[in-house]
Amino acid sequence: MALPDYTRGMSNSSLNWHEKHHETLTVGQRAADRLRNGMGSWTFIAIFVGFMCLWALVNVTAMAWDPYPFILLNLFLSMLAGLQGAILLIAAKRQDAISAALAQHDFDTNLAAKVEIEELMAINKRQLEMLEDLRQILAEADAQTERGTAGAQGTTEGRSSSLQ
Repeated sequence: MALPDYTRGMSNSSLNWHEKHHETLTVGQRAADRLRNGMGSWTFIAIFVGFMCLWALVNVTAMAWDPYPFILLNLFLSMLAGLQGAILLIAAKRQDAISAALAQHDFDTNLAAKVEIEELMAINKRQLEMLEDLRQILAEADAQTERGTAGAQGTTEGRSSSLQ
C-alpha cells in the first residue's frame, strides 16, 4: 500500500544512535569505558578491600615480604590511584563527548519533529478549510432546496385559488 503524497517528507525510520556510536569507538575508548564501569562498581570495591586485607594478613603472619608499614602496598596503591585518575579523566572526557553528541542528536530529532508537526498542521489546516467549504456548499444546497420547495408550494397554492 503506497503512502499518501503528503507523507512524503516524513521520516518513519528508527535510528539507534547508541549502536551507531559504539561502532565508531576505538579500542582505547572501549577499554576506558570498561575500566570506568568496573572501577565504579561494588564488586571492584569488595575485591579491592579483600585484596588489601589478604595482603595485610599474609604480610603480618606468614611471609613478610612487605612488613608492617606496608611500603610496597602503599607504592602499588599510589600507582593504582594515578592510573585510576587518568582512566577516569579519559572516561569523563568521553562521557562529555557522548553527552554533547546526544544533545546534538536530540536537537536534530526535535528539529525534524518540528518540521513534521508543521507539515501535519498544514495538512490539518487544509482539511479544516475543505470542511468549511463543504459546510458552505451544503448550506447553499439546503437553501436552494428550501427555495425550490417554497416556490413549488406557492405555485400549487396559486392554482388552487384560481380554480375556485
